[in-house]
Amino acid sequence: MKTCSRFPRFLLCICFIAIATIACGRDRVSITAPSLPGATAPECNLIQHHAGETCVPLTPQRIVTLDAVTFEHAIALGMQPIATVHSSWDALHLQPYKQQAINIGVSGEPSLEKILALKPDLILGIDYQTPIYRQASQIAPTVISPFRHSGDWKDIFKLIAATLGKSEQAEQMMTRYYERLESFKVQMGDRLQTTEVSIVYLYPDAITVYTTAGFNGSILQDAGLARPAAQNLNAAATQQKDGESPIQYRISNELLQAADGDVIFMIVTPDDLEIGKTRQRLMSNPLWSTLKAVQQGRVYEVRDYWIGSGLIAANLVIDDLLKYLVVSSK
Repeated sequence: MKTCSRFPRFLLCICFIAIATIACGRDRVSITAPSLPGATAPECNLIQHHAGETCVPLTPQRIVTLDAVTFEHAIALGMQPIATVHSSWDALHLQPYKQQAINIGVSGEPSLEKILALKPDLILGIDYQTPIYRQASQIAPTVISPFRHSGDWKDIFKLIAATLGKSEQAEQMMTRYYERLESFKVQMGDRLQTTEVSIVYLYPDAITVYTTAGFNGSILQDAGLARPAAQNLNAAATQQKDGESPIQYRISNELLQAADGDVIFMIVTPDDLEIGKTRQRLMSNPLWSTLKAVQQGRVYEVRDYWIGSGLIAANLVIDDLLKYLVVSSK
């Protein structure tokens, strides 16, 4: 009798467990299932950026960039934009890629009509294009990177890589960047901390020196190189000195000493006639010949990738550091 009385209880327990399991199963389905019948999860990456939040295609193919910064980052990650802005000054290392891209206007004034006609699936820009973000985002998913100055290049590269679904590739590329710099440090040895490196840029009507905050300054910091006191300034100190730029400031003929160092890297565009005239005036200045780097024959002319904005330019700068500070010193 006792055995028979337990059997209904056993069946009751089995039924209760089955009902609970079905109920739990239904709960699990309701969490993951689409809220609308027949709906599917969006195939995109949700990217947080300067202007908001954007759902970006997983594999964008028709990319338009609104500036040289995002253009270089896209190229570095193996993506050729179909269109970009052009300007009277375009860094030489980017020109072969720009020739493959449709011109959508000048920097700061892209043609939204041309962009619309190209039917892009992704638009990339930096924060000075924020005023046209609303219009651009109606054409295609648009991601706007924050940009204070060129020294932000690594953070922007990380955001662009995430946007393009290439974060792992970007990490590998940055690892290689730091490995190259570690090799440079080893080859420099004891000279690393005692070699003050100056960066000078020639404009048609002015001479400037770069400080530590910008693109080239960040690379020299990563390389462990010392800077002259006049250039060992952060962004705030540089801005206060110049009143305009947080990464460079103008010097007069009387202040040429601010350009001196053990080594001077002079950024020039040899094809620019006006800059060539500036260079001639500089070198004919009697004060120029009093600089230590000039007297020691350690002034090296380099190209405009020194004022670049991405990893392609950064590796070209490292090439110059190896060429002039390691190979030339042996």
